[in-house]
Amino acid sequence: MQPQLLVGWALAVAAIAIGWVQWGWPGVVLAITVIAFWLLLQFSRALRVLRTAGQAPVGHVASAAMLNAKLHKGMRLPQILALTKSLGQKIADDPETFEWTDPGGDRVRLELRQARLALWTYLRRYPTDA
Repeated sequence: MQPQLLVGWALAVAAIAIGWVQWGWPGVVLAITVIAFWLLLQFSRALRVLRTAGQAPVGHVASAAMLNAKLHKGMRLPQILALTKSLGQKIADDPETFEWTDPGGDRVRLELRQARLALWTYLRRYPTDA
């Protein structure tokens, strides 16, 4: 199990336990209500990111250079989608590889391992002299 998941469950159990110790059953109900509200907020945030990404052209981003500057190792796909505001063009399955292109032709290619950003490459398009 992932450490963040364990921390989340531990906090939920602690909230319920504190609610019970402080106020009995009304405290437990309050703790469960707060936990449910938090989960609904997270779900709403995820849906908003997906709705925004689904309305944009696949694999396009306003600026590949800006995207490259904002990326860091360990980011999750929802965080990346919030930055790009579009779904990436899938390049490969193993490892999961996605690519975004800006209007100038520059690209950013991302590799996800275990649902987290492991490696990204900024591919610059150099214009040819005519």
